Formats: sequence, structure tokens, C-alpha cells
Amino acid sequence: MTFETEGTAPTAPHHAAAGTLARANLHETVLASLSDSKAEDIVSIDITGKSPMTDQVVVASGRSHRHVGAIADHLLRDLKEAGHGSARVEGLPQCDWVLIDAGDVIIHVFRPEVRAFYNIEKMWSVDDNTPVHYAG
Repeated sequence: MTFETEGTAPTAPHHAAAGTLARANLHETVLASLSDSKAEDIVSIDITGKSPMTDQVVVASGRSHRHVGAIADHLLRDLKEAGHGSARVEGLPQCDWVLIDAGDVIIHVFRPEVRAFYNIEKMWSVDDNTPVHYAG
């Protein structure tokens, strides 16, 4: 027996719930990729509601110019393969500080001395946002 209901379409997931799931998946993809690339001192800061730019800021370090570039390349490939599209990238030619804008997550990959100089974590942690260190 088959039942058909005329004029009704399958119900799509609630837009807000689907958006939350997509953001969580994006964040997990970023953290997993950084961990797989052996990025060091991975920190995730939730800035939801504090900035219209993004919901999460992730900061990580690479040991050298080459390592920073490899981490960024690997992350860009993983984001695309996971269906998150092409992220915007700045700083890839120099590989001192690579910024990857994936929409709901912005990722900063630094060489250690450049990271210490800019201290991005402190800037975003001012309003009782305690950074969460990721140990993948």
C-alpha cells in the first residue's frame, strides 16, 4: 500500500538548526585539519554575538614558514572537500601569518614569534571569552 499526500512537500530541517549544524561541522573540520597537519597550540575562541564577522576565531602555530604554508594548504583542501566552498586567504605567499576566512570560522596560522607579537588571543579574550585550547 502506498499513501500519497497531494500538495505537501517533505519538511526541510529548520533553517536555524541546519545553520547551527553547518557551523559546528565547519568548526570541527577546521580543528581536525589543523590537528592532522600537526599545527601547534591550537586555540578556539567563541565570539558568537560579539562580532558580526564570524562566530569562531581559531588560532594556531606552525614551526616554520614552510609548516605554516602546509597547514594552510591542507586546511583549504579539507574545507573544500568537506563542502564548505573556497575560503578567502591572505598571507599565503609570505607564510608568517596566514588568515583564512571560512565564513563562520576565521583561522589565523602564525609562526610562533609573529603570533607572540600580535597576540590575537588576548584581543578576542577581553570580554570574559576564555580561549579553549584544542588538544586533537
